[in-house]
Amino acid sequence: MWVICSDLEGVFVPEVWINVAKKTGIDALKLTTRDIQNYDELMQYRLKILDEHSLKIQDIQSVIETISPLEGALEFTQWLREISRLVIVSDTFVEFAQPLMKQLQHPFLLCHSLEIDTSGRITNYTIRQTDPKRKTVEAFQSLQYKVLAFGDSYNDISMLKSAEVGILYCPPENVIHDYPEFPVARNYTELRALIEQHIYS
Repeated sequence: MWVICSDLEGVFVPEVWINVAKKTGIDALKLTTRDIQNYDELMQYRLKILDEHSLKIQDIQSVIETISPLEGALEFTQWLREISRLVIVSDTFVEFAQPLMKQLQHPFLLCHSLEIDTSGRITNYTIRQTDPKRKTVEAFQSLQYKVLAFGDSYNDISMLKSAEVGILYCPPENVIHDYPEFPVARNYTELRALIEQHIYS
């Protein structure tokens, strides 16, 4: 029995922070886990930039409301849910994800949460647990499931390494260079073929 664990941004939806950067003109917010491996370092950097520009949760949510899933993402997630159990394991936040999850017909999502004051200022964030992607895989394995995992960034690597099958999906060249042991899929057709190769073998 298989469980499929997937990243969210860059896989099924565009990168939220990149869209916020484009909308606000703040290029400093374009950095993602594709660029900075340490997630806490990245988030503290983002919070500092938000404060410097007086951006509130409402500003970010208004950008998210304009984002649509990547082309073919809904159909692909529907197929995954037909053949297995799909769990999206993301470093996004509950306060960001709901409009995007609605468009994907509410797949099961595990992610973090934000700390927000009464003015809407994002003061901090709370991770679900340390190294949550790896621990999610291990939790399913403890229930005697095999796990196939895919993602695009440095923060997905521990998940891919822990899974029985790990796949990089549309990763940047620096991630491919650093982790050449993982097969690479560059579109949903290639990803489906890799998944079928393992699920049905």
